[in-house]
Amino acid sequence: MTYHIHRYPAELIDVVRLAGGERVVIRPVLPQDAELTVAFFRSLSGPARYDRFMSPMRELPAELLERFTQVDYRDHVALVAEVFTGGRETVIAEARYVRLPDRAAAEFAVSVAEAWQGRGLARLMLGKLACRAAAAGVTRMVGETLATNGRMLALARKAGFAVRPSDELRGVMVLERTLAASQPAQDCGEAGTSLAA
Repeated sequence: MTYHIHRYPAELIDVVRLAGGERVVIRPVLPQDAELTVAFFRSLSGPARYDRFMSPMRELPAELLERFTQVDYRDHVALVAEVFTGGRETVIAEARYVRLPDRAAAEFAVSVAEAWQGRGLARLMLGKLACRAAAAGVTRMVGETLATNGRMLALARKAGFAVRPSDELRGVMVLERTLAASQPAQDCGEAGTSLAA
């Protein structure tokens, strides 16, 4: 797969403090984040990997790693959340959307390391992602998750997504939300309020 790389969207870089006071940097992924991405994947438990990829995956395949880190920042936007401890970066969450062929919709995914779940990070990243998508002209965000993935279903409902069983895949739920009218990408700050009411 070949990408035409657009300008790095530095306006999406954000430094946030979570409820517990932890400082987290949220930024668009870079091609050189491959090692950090592999480390994040390996930090996930087997069940967490299964929830994210809907299949048992012991290692992140090279082609998927390339697709995850080499994005075009327009039709495929990926954000990572990282913390710095002892001078080292650690990715603790990732969120992305990929525009679908009809151009009006984008498929999204969010994953947060288990130790960092329940602190509002997934909702924050999803809001920033939705804001960026709306600014790019996407009017609908869609996703799929396992019917057993209670955390993702709760996040989706809290963020106003409609949740329904898949017509095609047993045990899979479809998540869908209409986005508000587009706004400038630079307005996609910490609040990430572009989801339509």
